[in-house]
Amino acid sequence: MLRLLWICCSRLLPAMILLAAALPAQSGRLNLADPDDAVRAMRKLQSWLEDGKPAIYWFQGSVYSRIPGERDRLLFTYQAMNIRASATTAGPETGYGYKHVSREILLYMDPATRRILRTWKNPWTGKEVEVVHVANDPVNSQVSARGPRGNFRFEPTFKDGMGFYSLEVPLLYTNPLGGDYQEYVGGAYHAMEMFNFFFDEEELLGPTTGVEHARVSWARVSSWLPWMEMGDRPGILIYNGIGRRISGWDLLPQELRAEIEARYPEYRNPPPLDDNRPNETSWTYFKRWIDAKRKKP
Repeated sequence: MLRLLWICCSRLLPAMILLAAALPAQSGRLNLADPDDAVRAMRKLQSWLEDGKPAIYWFQGSVYSRIPGERDRLLFTYQAMNIRASATTAGPETGYGYKHVSREILLYMDPATRRILRTWKNPWTGKEVEVVHVANDPVNSQVSARGPRGNFRFEPTFKDGMGFYSLEVPLLYTNPLGGDYQEYVGGAYHAMEMFNFFFDEEELLGPTTGVEHARVSWARVSSWLPWMEMGDRPGILIYNGIGRRISGWDLLPQELRAEIEARYPEYRNPPPLDDNRPNETSWTYFKRWIDAKRKKP
């Protein structure tokens, strides 16, 4: 009997650990000093505590050029969205965690007409180029309470019932469009993305399963986009945008919905929770796009 009881318990233990890790603190209020609860709070901000439930962030903004000695130019406006979901992960060493899966679209638009651009006349080269919009699929990540770098920390600022959280993401990696000698001649992809989230304190820490009314600002400083065909001309792009989490597909702007339905229908849903593909970036997407274009007769 004891042996049978041990066999049953050993088989149930992994499921029991997963269930226990998925549950919030008994008080019903998250304690951000606890790494497990800190991960839960971050998951609520990013998606939902329920596995597989889709969440959508929508944002819009502007893209400027900056060249030394030249006045900054407004090149594009944009409409964008990210659709995502998450799945609980847990273990005796890592604690509570989740896998995050998402897809994102950013459509460049004419600042004057607000219409989606198909081609664009480069003001510096005079050349008309085909516009390649952002269509990154997937953009996935994994978060856990404990890992090689220590405990997970999520430390927003709270003031008068509101929460504020800033996240800077410096990027420096080998340019996917570069050659075998990039480390000798330079040309790495160098950028920074900056996120600022604004949310209700009670919605984040209380018994809700997601922060439904979060707002976000997003900025990026990066190299020229490859489809602009700027080569090694000096200068950078500056993105600035604002947005919010929305409760459903129908709340996206009509032009964004129509473009997704016509050209990117898979973006109506997040990737499957077991998605293990490598992440896509604007540069890897462009590489696939230009390679496919070159193969056409």
